[in-house]
Amino acid sequence: MKMVVAVIKPFKLDDVRESLTALGIEGLTVTEVKGFGRQKGQTEIYRGAEYSVSFLPKVKIEVAIPAELEDQVVEAIQTTANTGRIGDGKIFVYDLTRAVRIRTGESGKDAL
Repeated sequence: MKMVVAVIKPFKLDDVRESLTALGIEGLTVTEVKGFGRQKGQTEIYRGAEYSVSFLPKVKIEVAIPAELEDQVVEAIQTTANTGRIGDGKIFVYDLTRAVRIRTGESGKDAL
């Protein structure tokens, strides 16, 4: 099993969710986060005053998947979240050693 974590632009969330659903992914966790990468934030003008925004709003998606879907899921997220502009985000893949469904006690792939 694998845990895929993607940090993307917020307006791409629905598109990514739809692409993952098309692959048969039945659940995911979404968290609103803030951060910066190479773009080092951005400068904005508010009421005539210029100020710097160090942390930009992003969305973090976490999805536990069977190992055999790893390449398909990463490609779906990368293709769907891509705008071609700086700040599109990152995808991280971790090994997931155990998963347990609390309600039924199922574990492993059955818990996903």
